[in-house]
Amino acid sequence: MGQHIVAEFMPLNVAVLTVSDTRTQETDTSGQALADGARGAGHEIIDRTLIPDDVYLMRAVVSAWIADPQVQVVLITGGTGFTGRDSTPEAIKPLFDKEVEGFGELFRAISYQEIGTSTVQSRAIAGLANGTVIFCMPGSTNACKTAWNKIIAEQLDARHKPCNFVGLLKQPEKGAGGSEKPGCGPRG
Repeated sequence: MGQHIVAEFMPLNVAVLTVSDTRTQETDTSGQALADGARGAGHEIIDRTLIPDDVYLMRAVVSAWIADPQVQVVLITGGTGFTGRDSTPEAIKPLFDKEVEGFGELFRAISYQEIGTSTVQSRAIAGLANGTVIFCMPGSTNACKTAWNKIIAEQLDARHKPCNFVGLLKQPEKGAGGSEKPGCGPRG
């Protein structure tokens, strides 16, 4: 009889970016909800920034996080709609090594239950870049809570089976470790 081995929880280093032309750190309830969710799950917030909806500012901030060996997860809220300044997908997609198509699809499917057909106006996306997973969500606090509670939290938990993103993420320098990482991989 085979044994089911459960991986241990691995706290991840998370950076949170709010994209908004109108919010301040004090009024950023969406970025706060994401930071609170990540902290509550046992992860560490190692950076949190708020910038205007500008393609080049977004790329600069996110590129620096992708290059930073300590940042494993980037959570972005805002700029995923269709107004004139909404440009998060255009800014971030070119940075992806691989897009996680299922995130946007699942987010919209779940959101449909909450907001009906208005979910078609969400351009939520996710991807992997240099061992960093990046999730882009709408600026609505409820949308961020939905994405975190119903998708992202499980995908950032090494114990979630059959797959999670933890094994695909860069490992911050903490000394020598094994080559086996939890997540999705060959099944034997």
